[in-house]
Amino acid sequence: MAIKHETELYAPVKNYFESQGYEVKSEIKNCDLVAMIPGENSYIIVELKKTFNLQLIFQAIERQKLSEFVYVAIEYNPRKKLGSYFSWKDAVQLCKKLNVGLIGIQFYKSKKPAVDLLCLPSPALTRTKATKRSQKIQKEFEQRSGDYNVGGSNRRKLITAYRERALRCVVVLSQQESMTVRELREHLNDPTVALMLQHNYYGWFERISRGKYTLTAVGVQALIEYAHVVQTS
Repeated sequence: MAIKHETELYAPVKNYFESQGYEVKSEIKNCDLVAMIPGENSYIIVELKKTFNLQLIFQAIERQKLSEFVYVAIEYNPRKKLGSYFSWKDAVQLCKKLNVGLIGIQFYKSKKPAVDLLCLPSPALTRTKATKRSQKIQKEFEQRSGDYNVGGSNRRKLITAYRERALRCVVVLSQQESMTVRELREHLNDPTVALMLQHNYYGWFERISRGKYTLTAVGVQALIEYAHVVQTS
């Protein structure tokens, strides 16, 4: 059963890591999937691809700059070869050489997908220093209230921590005709509110007088468009 989109791989991999006690969120700083044990500093990165190819390997090597635990996940059919030149054994051997974990997902017509860990990365073989990029991933992960994206998505509006903060501001403003920056900052306990309103990246806010804002029509529409986030964040 050949999958059509990378996003079909996300739920089985997410469910697997959640069953192991991880919290999972997708599309964190260009990483398809990030998994963390609550309270720990290290995290797992998984890149999803429909097929095993050179681009996937390059992605995995790049991700090793950010984490000691990097996996690639692809559709798995042990009865079929990966291509004219690669077998599954070849793929496993290559991943072991590169210290990259390989996850295979088998899809069935009448039962849930099966997740197979074909090889595991060893943190002892990967030297990953804490960098600003790796710290940003952890910060973004922790600041998101939930997992509102699907790993492997393309050309979709992502629910980032910043968008969540802006949506909280929209919710509060929707309850009043207008509010001052100070009122919003105190209500949300968010010191970044003033910059968010000034930059107005999404076009949701309108300044009606010095230090006073209301919602635009686009901002009101955001309450409907992102209702699934507003209700839970």
